[in-house]
Amino acid sequence: MLDGIRKGVTANLPVGLSVGAYGSVLGVLAARQQLGWGELLAMNLSIFAGSAQFVMVEMWRPPLPILEITLAVLAVNLRYLLIGASLQPVFQRKPLLHKALMMHLVADENWAVTMAAQRRGQGTAELLLGGGLCLLTFWCTGTLLGHRLGAAIQHPETYALDFAFTAVFTALAVGLWRDAGRDAVPWAAAAGLAVLANLVLPGKWYIVIGGLGGALASLLPVVFHPRRRPRWFR
Repeated sequence: MLDGIRKGVTANLPVGLSVGAYGSVLGVLAARQQLGWGELLAMNLSIFAGSAQFVMVEMWRPPLPILEITLAVLAVNLRYLLIGASLQPVFQRKPLLHKALMMHLVADENWAVTMAAQRRGQGTAELLLGGGLCLLTFWCTGTLLGHRLGAAIQHPETYALDFAFTAVFTALAVGLWRDAGRDAVPWAAAAGLAVLANLVLPGKWYIVIGGLGGALASLLPVVFHPRRRPRWFR
């Protein structure tokens, strides 16, 4: 088990550096919104969802709009339904409590690293856990450092810190690409629907709509080619 966790930490170190840089931007924004150091740390440990935390910080104004914040975070994090479903092979034969605790440490980055390893026959729950612990450490370090330096960094975009998140996901997406025959349609559907939703809908609904659209598009071969259907689908 410890060896698997160690491999997860090592595999996620490169993306962890970018996660820390991206987290520093959140720390700067949190300081500007008058969030305390302890409040930011509690948010990191209890939520650990970068995009959702950015939404929360942007809406953090007294009196706190609790209902609006809850709905916004729920919309952003709905993608974890799809992420959790994709991890079924990794969590196979694991107890429910184990799955629930493990999912708390699942981020987009260590999920992508684990899924890439899974395709090579090397994806394990321990690899996922090690990646989650690695990313949580970098995330907390980056956000809290950014919070302390909030007064000094007036424009984080000057240092391209705000681009770290985009750069990480671009690199992860390239690593997950298999071939045009299997990935072109769902990727195009996800991108097209996300762009369209971003143009016509407020908030972060484009994340959910793009993810669901890509997932449904990936089922088209299963629907139209009976031989590819799993037993439960027949």
